[in-house]
Amino acid sequence: MPEVLVVGAGPVGLALAADLRARGVKVDVVDRRVDPGAGTRAIGIHSPALALLEGSGATDGIRERAVRISRGEARADGRVVAEIRFDSLRARHPYVAALPQSDTIAVLSALAPPVRRGAAVRSLHPGNDGVRAHLDDGTEIRAGVVVVATGWAGRSLVYRPGAVRTHAYPDRYVMADVAASGGPIARVHLERDGVVESFPLPDGRRRLVAWAGAAPVADADAFLRDAVTARTGTDLDIAGASSFGVRRAVAPALRRGRIVVVGDAAHEVSPIGGQGMNLGLLDALTLAPLLAPWVRRGDDAGLARWERDRLASARHAARLAFLNTLLGRAAAPAAHAVRTASLRTALRGPGGAVFTRAYAMRFDRAARG
Repeated sequence: MPEVLVVGAGPVGLALAADLRARGVKVDVVDRRVDPGAGTRAIGIHSPALALLEGSGATDGIRERAVRISRGEARADGRVVAEIRFDSLRARHPYVAALPQSDTIAVLSALAPPVRRGAAVRSLHPGNDGVRAHLDDGTEIRAGVVVVATGWAGRSLVYRPGAVRTHAYPDRYVMADVAASGGPIARVHLERDGVVESFPLPDGRRRLVAWAGAAPVADADAFLRDAVTARTGTDLDIAGASSFGVRRAVAPALRRGRIVVVGDAAHEVSPIGGQGMNLGLLDALTLAPLLAPWVRRGDDAGLARWERDRLASARHAARLAFLNTLLGRAAAPAAHAVRTASLRTALRGPGGAVFTRAYAMRFDRAARG
């Protein structure tokens, strides 16, 4: 019987499993997906997560594959409004490590136990001495503790319908990874017609994300190509673009008996800026050192504080994501001018340092190193 069962083999579940394995905890991992997939979604790993990933040895592998973003630019009307210097952070990793999510999964998979794939958990039944996980194929897994890291789709394993209040924004975005120059600098173009974000990736590629309003996008490639040209003055060949919406949700609790919830299963924030994945990584990697004494000696000291801190961090990230969403919307000429001037003033001097720390998740309760 495993001491810990991790349900979900995305970056958050794998990071937890790899860390527990490094600590000598017997851990099993199951995932409903047969194939982990190669699609890239979240791409940026921030300094606090990189520091905590050192425990399993994952940081070195991530650094080898990633582009290190040391600074970013906020631009409007063809000019730099403000500069964000990640390399000014007092941290062991003063940068954002940008790499495809498939690469992050590859690094973590090499360190975590083998994943039992095609294993969908149907229900969880906690008891005094452990949890029984019932799978769709009729089998059962018993574990001392179960950690749900499934993303939002597995929320029903823990929470009653309606228990996690979810707000869907009207905004839609279009995203693609394309071959483009620009160096290791993140650029956010805050234009009248909406934001275009451009983040570097390995191998001379960049992640482009453009605000698309509230209406469905019929041709994502054409929309993104036109939006990038009109808002940044850059012509790019774009293929494989996709559109997505954003939601906000923060669960009221992260524990139910011996079941713990981490990552998007417990909270969703806008994916812009990688806040969601990093929140989940910090959930998992601050939980890991508390699990061995809990499953082995019944010592749950620290879990209540962990839960309070993680919920507070999730609420803070949700507020920041809401601000990002507001800033990224289209605006009338006068409102755009006021927004640009206000942002320039706010990010000048100490305000820029505060925003850098906030964007890099240095205000998260788990930030250290």
